[in-house]
Amino acid sequence: MSALPPAIFLMGPTAAGKTDLAIELTKVLPCELISVDSALVYRGMDIGTAKPSKELLSEFPHRLIDIIDPVQSYSAAEFRADALAAMADITARGNIPLLVGGTMLYFKALQEGLADMPPADASVRAQLEAEAAALGWQGLHDQLAQVDPVSAARIHPNDPQRLIRALEVYRVSGLSMTAHREQQTAQSADAAASGRHQLPYTVANLAIAPADRHVLHDRIAQRFVHMLEQGFVDEVLALRARGDLHAGLSSMRAVGYRQVWDHLDGKLTWDQMQERGVIATRQLAKRQFTWLRSWADLQWLDSLACDNLPRALKYMASVSILS
Repeated sequence: MSALPPAIFLMGPTAAGKTDLAIELTKVLPCELISVDSALVYRGMDIGTAKPSKELLSEFPHRLIDIIDPVQSYSAAEFRADALAAMADITARGNIPLLVGGTMLYFKALQEGLADMPPADASVRAQLEAEAAALGWQGLHDQLAQVDPVSAARIHPNDPQRLIRALEVYRVSGLSMTAHREQQTAQSADAAASGRHQLPYTVANLAIAPADRHVLHDRIAQRFVHMLEQGFVDEVLALRARGDLHAGLSSMRAVGYRQVWDHLDGKLTWDQMQERGVIATRQLAKRQFTWLRSWADLQWLDSLACDNLPRALKYMASVSILS
């Protein structure tokens, strides 16, 4: 066994069956579950996030679900702090943290740490919002392209939250977001070379997905239809009725929610909303696969296989998670 305590990462694209396998693992191992999902953190967003049922959560509790209100923001840095605290608590009781979800940025932040970005600055942000009103978002994007072309290539002009944050980082610190991340990469390499650990755990990295991508696409389409049948539109109507939420918030830009919001605004017909919701979810799955293809020491499991549990246990034994 490694001198470091064990942890399990169970990753994969949306609709791949991660929760089902996580539950199976908790039945045979002393695991406690931690959600790694940027949408499940929000209270009142249940149907569109495919949140596990209250009955399942009662029997198999997940940490970091329903922890903030949709009007609030939640960063990767906040996730890392919350997840590390939860992992330490679980480990102290002699159990294994099992982190399950599909927000790959959160997994990466936990595994490698985060660049030391400056905190938000209300005055700078207000100035940038005033400039956006005067120049348009494309005008701000042009500014970003001049000071940080790498971030500009990654951030769409119609993504105001990320655009403002990238410019805010530059104006507050004098360094681009790309420069901050390059510093973090160098620090991570130095830590690895010296034997220091960004994450003080021995991690078993599991990923589950259907081997046939068409199967996943069918699952995504069926799940979106099921969400609509469950009352997804009514859920978004209730969120809109609060009066303090708007389409620019991170919560309301979650996949599915932004399409239903546009439908309720009259921008999309029912059929267009459903089609675009499915397409956006497939695009999310594609991005998740992109992250996973570069993940080191990853054990893939086929969602349709009948032997995933024994295969997962065998792999964990091979990486010294289990004796």
